[in-house]
Amino acid sequence: MENLEAARLQMAITLIFHIVFACIGMVMPFFMIISHYKWLKTRKKVYLTLTKAWQRGVAIFFVTGAVSGTALSFELGLLWPEFMKHAGPIIGMPFSLEGAAFFVEAIALGFYLYGWQKLPEKFHWFTGVIIGISGVMSGILVVAANGWMNSPSGFTYENGVFSNIDPIAAMLNGAWFTQALHMTLAAFVATGFAVAGIHAYQVYRGRNVELHKKAFRIAIIFASIAALLQPISGDISAKDVAERQPAKLAALEAHYETEKGAPLYIGGIVDEENQEVNYKIEIPKALSFLAFGDFDAEVKGLNDFPKDEQPPVAIVHYAFQIMVGIGTLLAIVGLVYLLSLRFKTWQHNRKFWLLFTLMAPLGYIALEAGWIVTEVGRQPWIIYQVMKTKDAVTPMPGIFYSLITYTSIYIVLTCVVSWLLARQIKVLNQNED
Repeated sequence: MENLEAARLQMAITLIFHIVFACIGMVMPFFMIISHYKWLKTRKKVYLTLTKAWQRGVAIFFVTGAVSGTALSFELGLLWPEFMKHAGPIIGMPFSLEGAAFFVEAIALGFYLYGWQKLPEKFHWFTGVIIGISGVMSGILVVAANGWMNSPSGFTYENGVFSNIDPIAAMLNGAWFTQALHMTLAAFVATGFAVAGIHAYQVYRGRNVELHKKAFRIAIIFASIAALLQPISGDISAKDVAERQPAKLAALEAHYETEKGAPLYIGGIVDEENQEVNYKIEIPKALSFLAFGDFDAEVKGLNDFPKDEQPPVAIVHYAFQIMVGIGTLLAIVGLVYLLSLRFKTWQHNRKFWLLFTLMAPLGYIALEAGWIVTEVGRQPWIIYQVMKTKDAVTPMPGIFYSLITYTSIYIVLTCVVSWLLARQIKVLNQNED
């Protein structure tokens, strides 16, 4: 395996694992503090039990995310030295601020975990709020750095030299807001449905029903609202991609020829050799409207771009279809839950709980697909229109062994976390009064 292939595969595997740990770390504190708030208001023991169970989950994912994130930061220098050589001084600010947010989160978590019956109740609860806010800020700052890779700004690039560096302009690049909004909502959708699904399964099996129903309701409210807002965020992101990265838009929809009134493809099998999509559902002029707000707007096809600047089409198209398809399904299921608050008999049917159990993994599948769209859709660039990925990779041999090592570390981390979470759920069910 060549260095470039090994480096890209290692980065992909690392991000596939880390994004899950990071999103859970961002979102779980909000579930925890809502449960804690309900405990303070009602003094029902079930909320205290749930809060302490969730705080253990928050602690587990904080530690796991710290290990995973540290490994990821070393990878940037190890695998992409040319990228870090030039990009480091430009996008160092969001990474530095992310480090500060991480330390704030760590301090607040320490107060929260060990503050029971030692700190004033309201202050203790507020430390949980700080955990949640700082976690989300960490995620937004990292996404801002990724947004810079898609919409580079804050520097002048001439004759291979980066100069006139403005770190603030780089951090507040053109893509940071749309990506941060979309990613934050996606984190709440994925984690909300995953947590709700785990608790729905326990209700379905009749285990500690009171506690798991309360846990389900807290998680699914966040998930449902975020899922219904996500299509709006997706529309904003799509319009931004259409403006800034037209080649990515063409790959998303597998459009090879430039045309006005371009149709939207739903599904389909990409035939890259013959440059066509078979077995698709075609909605006339819909892509032009969704991308530019005009049914007759021109959408550039892939053939308008040099061959060596075109992203891989099939994987980007399939990932995009998976992301949008699952996102639509979760929005519908979220609406079903909100309607069940009016039609309460729905929740008495075991199939209701089975439905949400089946939804548990889908948010993270959509999340991973979305990151494939973002990263693979930008190829062959690591810094869009500035530096190609092949020019940023390390010349040092032996990256394949690094790939094996990092993959093993993440597999071990995942196994340990899964075991710890299964153990927590078992303890919860054993504590049923």
